[in-house]
Amino acid sequence: MINRNFVLLAVLLFTYLNAFCQTSQEETGPPSTEAEFEQQYQERIRKEVLNGVYIPKNLEDAMLELDKRVSEEARLKYKALPEDSVCAVMHNRLGQWMILNWGFYGGSRLSNYLRSAGITFPDDMADFLILAYHRKQNAKPIGIKELATAFHERRKKEYQEKMKKGTVIHEEVRKRN
Repeated sequence: MINRNFVLLAVLLFTYLNAFCQTSQEETGPPSTEAEFEQQYQERIRKEVLNGVYIPKNLEDAMLELDKRVSEEARLKYKALPEDSVCAVMHNRLGQWMILNWGFYGGSRLSNYLRSAGITFPDDMADFLILAYHRKQNAKPIGIKELATAFHERRKKEYQEKMKKGTVIHEEVRKRN
């Protein structure tokens, strides 16, 4: 489960960064409480457009939107990338564009759709879409459930490894009454 304070901090950071990237800020500003965050989140996931950018409603819509935005020349180069490295190559380009413009930190209808599929981290959302688009370009089945499960399992494994490497600060045994 994502720590709400981390999400709130990420939203604050990206809201300020987004203010420099966009010509107009649709929101009243970053939330200062968890209730404000939740209210803004609920409003954002219902919007079709955020900061002047169309937000796809689902995977199929995202693939269509990428087809509109990616030139034929770029699409051919993208298609030629090996699947096992497409996320690494494209994450800091296309992935960051999606994270910022499609509202993965502050919430959007696309991020909400991806969360419902089990993909909760913004970087994973971008990589999921990058990989899905690559598979679509190469006429391979996307395998939404399998792909979402793979991203979820990878995060779970990373968390378990992190917990194994952690140091116990204090341990006590409670007596049962």
